[in-house]
Amino acid sequence: MSEWLGCCCLQCIREKEVGVVEDLGQYKRLVGAGPSCIFWPLQNVVGRLSLRVQQLDVLCETKTKDNVFVQVGVAVQFKVVTESAYDAWYRLTSPNQQIQAYVFDVIRSTVPRLELDEAFESKDDIANSVFEQLQAVMKDYGYAIVNTLVTDLAPDSKVKASMNEINAARRLKEAASHQAEADKVRQVKAAEAEAEARYLSGLGVARQRKAIVAGLQSSVAEFSEEVGGAKPKDVMDILLLSQYFDTLSVVGANSLILEHDPATVASLQHQVGVSFMTGNSGSGGTTVTKAHKATRGVDASATDLLS
Repeated sequence: MSEWLGCCCLQCIREKEVGVVEDLGQYKRLVGAGPSCIFWPLQNVVGRLSLRVQQLDVLCETKTKDNVFVQVGVAVQFKVVTESAYDAWYRLTSPNQQIQAYVFDVIRSTVPRLELDEAFESKDDIANSVFEQLQAVMKDYGYAIVNTLVTDLAPDSKVKASMNEINAARRLKEAASHQAEADKVRQVKAAEAEAEARYLSGLGVARQRKAIVAGLQSSVAEFSEEVGGAKPKDVMDILLLSQYFDTLSVVGANSLILEHDPATVASLQHQVGVSFMTGNSGSGGTTVTKAHKATRGVDASATDLLS
């Protein structure tokens, strides 16, 4: 059902609209919303202007400073000023075309001074330039610019693909850098852990040897006290022999074939004694000779014991 707008002398104007009344083709007055009486047929409502905010979408193609063609989408929101409705009706034939022309002019004079990345970063600056230009011009024609928005800035699809590849390569580079840094930290921590482990292992070995020496000293002292006539050196020979047999048992557990001679213990003891006495040769040749004779006696005793 169509809306009734009036008949003959009675005309109705909708809310948020203003009517333009002419008297025999000459402008007479503006009428607001609601019913209005006119002297028909001498007077007539020749037009109605909406006072609501309208939006005009403009798509402009231009190129940037680095010679990349882009499609710039601009949304212009405007409305008719009630007090200047006369200018809006009589001074402009097509306000949409007028606004579109000024948008083209501003876009094609602003974007070519910017590179593509700068254009993306300067969308607000571009919108402000369009707003200021339109506000100054359209005010004289009875229109107020409410807002201007740069809704789209679209380069060619190939340019988009190349930009995505550049961004992906940059992110892969950052990821590789972070991965290398993580590997470096991991290796440093592993080296520090290994050094700490070796240090603690050395402490353990040192404590083990210290405990062994303390045990040997205790064993020698107790054996010398309990067995009459036993000398500490005799006890050391017996301990050396027991250590030798323990070593043989460990080696035998690994299925190794080694040449074995019971005289090896005596030979080892003899070599140790000679080396010790050689290091203390400053005390005189008599001491070396006595030590050598004592060593030979121990060798004979060890040989008899092994037999």
